[in-house]
Amino acid sequence: MKNLLFLVLISFCWANLHAANLTLEHDRIIHIHENGPRLVVEAEQTKIFSHRGGNITLPCKFHRDHALADSGFHNIRIKWTKITSDYLKEIDVCVQMGNRNKSYGNYQGRVYLKKSTENDASLVITNVMLEDYGKYKCEVIEGLEDDTTIVSVYLEGVVFPYSTQLGRYHFNFYEAQQACQDQDAVIASFDQLYEAWRSGLDWCNAGWLSDGSVQYPITKPREPCGGKNTVPGVRNYGFSNKDQSRYDVFCFTSTFKGRFYYLIHPTKLTYDEAVQACLKDGAQIAKVGQMFAAWKLLGYDRCDAGWLADGSVRYPISKPRKRCSPTEAAVRFVGFPDKKHKLYGVYCFRSYQ
Repeated sequence: MKNLLFLVLISFCWANLHAANLTLEHDRIIHIHENGPRLVVEAEQTKIFSHRGGNITLPCKFHRDHALADSGFHNIRIKWTKITSDYLKEIDVCVQMGNRNKSYGNYQGRVYLKKSTENDASLVITNVMLEDYGKYKCEVIEGLEDDTTIVSVYLEGVVFPYSTQLGRYHFNFYEAQQACQDQDAVIASFDQLYEAWRSGLDWCNAGWLSDGSVQYPITKPREPCGGKNTVPGVRNYGFSNKDQSRYDVFCFTSTFKGRFYYLIHPTKLTYDEAVQACLKDGAQIAKVGQMFAAWKLLGYDRCDAGWLADGSVRYPISKPRKRCSPTEAAVRFVGFPDKKHKLYGVYCFRSYQ
């Protein structure tokens, strides 16, 4: 009787163990299925190229499995953010859930979701600004499911170094940002400086970049610029104290809606006379960024030195020739002369906006 009871217990335990194994195996299969990618977000193109004033679409689509699809679209939350250069925070661009949507900051009135299909989360940005350059994250959320993809926006433009009339190394980071804005530009990113270096930009003075680092591009190694036995490249001073450290700055600007031109005037002008001459012509005295954009993007070429808004005197040469930048195409810098000197003409800018 005891042996029989023992066999029954063994059979019972074995059966339960077998059933448990089957259950565990079954559960394992279900577990893998349930925790797989039930919501997938992707971009068919991860790099978008444009220019200031243009309109662009940042592609983003999402795909759901049947279990999620049966719940409809009313609980789906689509969020676009811009990733800052230091990667420590994100800037909200827009959010949409159902029929409710909201945009933020300077994106208000300029962005909307394309929604060409039910699973289209693409972002349309109109009237592109210089600040729109960078990386954007598309995030789709439904319940406990979410996924993201990254799209980068690149702008056609030009990087230029900038310093004050006091000489080099007078900007802290925040003053550098403002200096670029005052010249119709923004502080350049490392990617923008790197591309400018690849295109031949060589500058020995270190300048702030948008991520808070201080760097400078060298195409022709020489002793005062890291040593003549070093390789060409973008020299990096690292990250500096944004309040106390002082350097020059690299600015970035792009195309503009307007006309940049040298004002034909019967006499040379003082700075104040130059400002008034442009106003009388229905324009404003041009900014440094506008000269660089006209030179680089429009091929503007003029061998006449002229006043600009910051009190500097420069002239753009796209076709090198004798007495006018004989060896290279460049925006030639005369300096910051006494504003009372009647030695120069003036460059003006008339906006079409």
